[in-house]
Amino acid sequence: MNEEIKNEEKVVNTEKVEKTEKKELKPRKFDNKNRKPRNNGERKVSKPKSDLEDKVIEIRRVTKVVKGGRQFRFAATVVVGNKKGLVGLGTGKAHEMPDAVKKATQAATKNVVKIDLIDNRTISHDITVKEGAVRVMLKPAKEGTGVKAGGPVRDVLELAGVKDVLSKSLGSSTKINAARATLRALKGQKSPEHVAYLRDKKVEELR
Repeated sequence: MNEEIKNEEKVVNTEKVEKTEKKELKPRKFDNKNRKPRNNGERKVSKPKSDLEDKVIEIRRVTKVVKGGRQFRFAATVVVGNKKGLVGLGTGKAHEMPDAVKKATQAATKNVVKIDLIDNRTISHDITVKEGAVRVMLKPAKEGTGVKAGGPVRDVLELAGVKDVLSKSLGSSTKINAARATLRALKGQKSPEHVAYLRDKKVEELR
């Protein structure tokens, strides 16, 4: 009797082992719906680079005082433009200098604005803009005069595509404020067509 029970137990055990082996040998089912298609030897096409040139106006080290001590970072100011009427200004902060410049360039690229130029070389009229303690004055000039400016004012004007202009910077010498004032002065320019539209006249009647 005991031997028959033992034989039955052995048969049951062998059946269980066979079932487990069969379960392990079953191929796994994969969900092909959520799988991404394989890249069949195709190369990724890189996006064309923009024609915007960039120029670093200022890099300075800034300090943040916290409970644990001081945290040092770099602050960069960058201006970008295509020298054909597009210009933008941006700032960025990071623990490393290249990262700060990269952030500032990305911010400037997002803030690009269109400037109205006369004959693609000079501004339409005189303008004076104040930013902080900086005052920037711009005047149109004859062809061949060149860009009579220096520092950040010159960088913004050149990348904007201004070729003939007279300028004067008064007050403080803060570079970022001088660049912002120059950009605001360029944005404040109104073309003769726009002025004629506002006055409900023709362009010939303005001259």
